[in-house]
Amino acid sequence: MMGMKQYVVDAFTDEVFKGNPAAVCLPETWPSEELMASIAMENRFSETAFIVREPQGYHLRWFTPGGEIDLCGHATLASAYVIMHFVEPDAETIRFHTLSGQLTVTRFRGDDGEVFAMDFPAYDLAPTPVTDAMEQALGARPVEAWLGRDLLCVMRDERIVRGIRPDMTLVNELPGLLVNVTAAGDPGTGLDCVSRSFAPKCGVDEDPVCGSGHCHILPYWSRRFGRDRLTAYQASQRGGTIHATVSDGRVSLGGSAALFSIGEILPD
Repeated sequence: MMGMKQYVVDAFTDEVFKGNPAAVCLPETWPSEELMASIAMENRFSETAFIVREPQGYHLRWFTPGGEIDLCGHATLASAYVIMHFVEPDAETIRFHTLSGQLTVTRFRGDDGEVFAMDFPAYDLAPTPVTDAMEQALGARPVEAWLGRDLLCVMRDERIVRGIRPDMTLVNELPGLLVNVTAAGDPGTGLDCVSRSFAPKCGVDEDPVCGSGHCHILPYWSRRFGRDRLTAYQASQRGGTIHATVSDGRVSLGGSAALFSIGEILPD
């Protein structure tokens, strides 16, 4: 039986068991929607990526256990890692065609290893009222709330973000696809912001390191601080660091990746 290669890559980290794991599948042709959804459900990662090489280039799609989504940062980073290591090892730039348009990933090599910089669209944010429902779902009351694709809840300090124990049933009822919770980093840490991302609508309670969530988070802090370059930390159990530049409606997200496994899927 002809199998489908699958790579599992930990993104936004340079060592396994940290960062955000994603599965990257390389079918020869597109599997059915049902099969891709089933593979994502079986994997139970926050995202499984599927890449098919077409005449116009690489076509990339992302599936959560709850279905297909329009943008995913860590699975794009993982996808670029796989293409640049196992398909085109001499390539330094990869362009993916996606539901969010063309996404470019560039590899930089240095003394500390590889860093992949991804050029993503920034989400437009509109202020939205802070509600009792937000406080009840998160166990802490935001000082501000903003809505793009996701809900962005700004907390008073980093300690609150790290200590949040959300009620996922109530989080699922809040507006937005994901709920991103963020605060400014504590002085002296070198971190501009510390955040967490919750995605029960996608079948994932907490996304370990969420690139698309940071396409909401980083534009907010860029405007707040009046700076384009930022260092963000995702304070999940696994944790991960994102180095970013925000400019002209785009967000450049930089991070490393580590290969965990190579396998083969044998669909019926």
